[in-house]
Amino acid sequence: MQQQTDIAVVILAAGQGKRMKNPELPKVLVSLNDKPLLGYVLDSVKQLEPSKTVIIIGHKREKVRDFCNRHYSNIEFAIQEEQLGTGHAVDQARENLADFSGDVLILAGDVPLLTYNTLLKFSELHNNAASKLSVMTTTAPDPKGYGRIVRDADNNFMRITEHKDADEATLKIDEINSGVFLADAKILFDALAKLSNNNAQGEYYLTDIIEIAREEGIIVNAFNCAAYEELQGVNSPEDLDRAEKAYNRLKP
Repeated sequence: MQQQTDIAVVILAAGQGKRMKNPELPKVLVSLNDKPLLGYVLDSVKQLEPSKTVIIIGHKREKVRDFCNRHYSNIEFAIQEEQLGTGHAVDQARENLADFSGDVLILAGDVPLLTYNTLLKFSELHNNAASKLSVMTTTAPDPKGYGRIVRDADNNFMRITEHKDADEATLKIDEINSGVFLADAKILFDALAKLSNNNAQGEYYLTDIIEIAREEGIIVNAFNCAAYEELQGVNSPEDLDRAEKAYNRLKP
């Protein structure tokens, strides 16, 4: 079953990945079983048959561009000159998607185990709920460091609270933000235009679009529809080793 609406994909791939200890190689081009992390993401995305795929590039951008152009088609690029947060990164795709009116799927280029089937399930849940903005969530065995999914007494999604901003009760929540979003294009870019960087990091957080949309009465949902293992980003050599073991165990 295909998703029910036109879809575009934005992939965040501008990071340097300092903890990988290879300054000459963008993090998304680090190899897992001889294939760059970004390749796994693009292989899953390709099966969705998106109208557009926009990759946000920054650090060593020409290497990322070259890899994509050699192995994939129908790819566009947007440049994030400064690393000013995830919201700022997505906003760099504004011009690429100026004439697009469907839903925008936002992914990270360093999360290689997220499958097409999970993305399709997320899209179907989003469409069936008539949602205008959705976040994919998962249940974490150890949620430390992650943004928590806060729901009301009726299980309605309220907001994402970052770990550092969470009170004692919120820290006990084990449902976490995956960083995967699906949003109506106009609603997404309208919300991005209203982001503030008035926070401890001085960055524009993508997660803040949730409360912006809710305040305007827009339907927002959080769907717990992925295994925790699928959503693990690769930020260090230890993460890469863990992802390789998981991939080898889970692959068909």
